[in-house]
Amino acid sequence: MDTLEILKDLCIILVFGKFFSLVARKLHMPEVAGLIISGILIGPSVFGLVKQSDFLSGMGEIGVILLMFSAGLETDMEKLKESGLKATLIALAGVAVPVFAGTILYMSFYGFAGPGSEEFMKGLFIGTILAATSVSITVQALKELGKLNTVVGTTIMSAAIIDDVIGILVLTAVMSMKDPSNNIGVVALKTLAFFAIALVGGYFIFQLMKKLEKRSPHTRRIPILGVALAFALSYIADRYFGVADITGAYCAGVILCSLRESDYIERKVDINSYMIFGPVFFASIGLQTNLRQLDTTILVFSLAFVVVGLVGKIIGCGLMGRACGFNGHDSMKIGVGMMTRGEVALIVAQRGLKAGLMTSSYFTAVILLIIVSSILTPILLKMLYEKYPEAA
Repeated sequence: MDTLEILKDLCIILVFGKFFSLVARKLHMPEVAGLIISGILIGPSVFGLVKQSDFLSGMGEIGVILLMFSAGLETDMEKLKESGLKATLIALAGVAVPVFAGTILYMSFYGFAGPGSEEFMKGLFIGTILAATSVSITVQALKELGKLNTVVGTTIMSAAIIDDVIGILVLTAVMSMKDPSNNIGVVALKTLAFFAIALVGGYFIFQLMKKLEKRSPHTRRIPILGVALAFALSYIADRYFGVADITGAYCAGVILCSLRESDYIERKVDINSYMIFGPVFFASIGLQTNLRQLDTTILVFSLAFVVVGLVGKIIGCGLMGRACGFNGHDSMKIGVGMMTRGEVALIVAQRGLKAGLMTSSYFTAVILLIIVSSILTPILLKMLYEKYPEAA
């Protein structure tokens, strides 16, 4: 890609992103919603000023890694321990309900078939796409509201991380039905191995960072090494263990969250995220679709797909949250916070396309779900927290 084109695209993204984030603030909407809308406007759906490229995709990926690293740094370990079991149960329900609902949705449109048939496999895969949760947008919305480091906020983050792990296992199980070379047992062992290595290695890294912050407090080498750790764990998680890179970034933040310098690291990371990488990531969501290409047939399915995707998470996660002891308002916040979809859903869809479990026309439905959930989630969370501020 031409360097001048890169400079032009970055200028447009930053100017439009800042303008619409300010508009969103004036309208009492989360700024992240304005950033996503700006991406839709400058992308192929409206003005066509910016085209998605490998460079912008790479910058967006760095943006989400920094965002998840920052979320990990803000984690309260005591609250994380308290929410562990509840988050696991919420994640399980948040996968089971959408997978079931998505399978029924597909077969309602294209005919019911028995297990093992091609149509059943396609329906099951559509449900698998709905299993994925993208916590990055919810994290940004909770940070804006000052609710990230609360019981509900921590539960949402923990459940979303666990949701990704379960989603990988579900994807592998479905793919193994199509391709026996994928073994769910191997994937499960690799996932457990990553968390075990992160736990043991994280302890030694934490001890080294404690010595460093004692010897050189408030120096830039500390956040630099922190970011390096985030990139390293992101790479290792995805490259060697098949775990989402954002999960590795979040683990890096959790490893360092108990340092005295964790606030200092977070401030330095947020500068880079807020200035350039964050706006590129959120704008890229709108750049990945062209709403002009929608036809009537796929539009009807896409709208139903969006509704089922949103409602499935709210019902699954919300009801399980209620069963785990959260009140009705907090359960609704958990359900809403878990309904965002992002890059994981796109990755799942791409793998399904390669395996012949879906056609490219369904990408419109997936991207539409990402856009709608990314815009609605911050707005609904803000409304819920404003109406029920006493819920923690």
